[in-house]
Amino acid sequence: MRTELSILTKTMETVTRIRLEEQKNKLIELWESKFDINEREIDAFRSLKREDFIPKSLLSFAYDDIPLPLMREKTISQPSTIIMMISALELEKSHRVFEIGTGSGYNTAIISKIIGENGKIVTTEIVPELVNLAKNNLNDAGIKNASVYEEDGSKGIKNEAPFDRIVITAACREFPKPLLNQLKEGGIIVGPVGSREEQEMVKGVKDSNGRLRFYFLGQFLFTPMYGKYGFEM
Repeated sequence: MRTELSILTKTMETVTRIRLEEQKNKLIELWESKFDINEREIDAFRSLKREDFIPKSLLSFAYDDIPLPLMREKTISQPSTIIMMISALELEKSHRVFEIGTGSGYNTAIISKIIGENGKIVTTEIVPELVNLAKNNLNDAGIKNASVYEEDGSKGIKNEAPFDRIVITAACREFPKPLLNQLKEGGIIVGPVGSREEQEMVKGVKDSNGRLRFYFLGQFLFTPMYGKYGFEM
């Protein structure tokens, strides 16, 4: 009886893995037809398991193209939103990246893979439980070039600056000035800008005079960024 149960369990696990892999490949096919993404971004997504960064109860939804709940009203963004934002960053090997809103660490892990072992991603999260979760997830995924801070990310991290790229994974009224001061000349910042109810995904490229050239990438809805330069809790 135990042997039969063990065989059944292993069979179900195999079927689940195959189904998740099929869903993952369908997402990649969608992106290749819809977005201007490069092979390094696809390889980074393919190398990681989103199912390891979500609650186990939501395993069957791992590659549905929807956001999923984490804890304390925080979510992990839908895969297409993540890959679109990462693609907009135009990441290169050895880049130094700052991320606001670590969540479960999934976005962090993808960026880490793209920038490589000589790059570094510094990421902040204000929910203590998520800080611990992200650190554990990143460690389990073998990510070595990420530093997770329990900090108000809206102020940046001066002692880790300057950054080649900055990504904000929560809604903000505008790009906080401290972040722009910590962005290198020629650097790129990407994040959802607007009200609590609606945001536009904005890409800013910093010129030699310290000004941003803006590109608008569509309407989105993110949970708010809190902190000194964010929304009030």
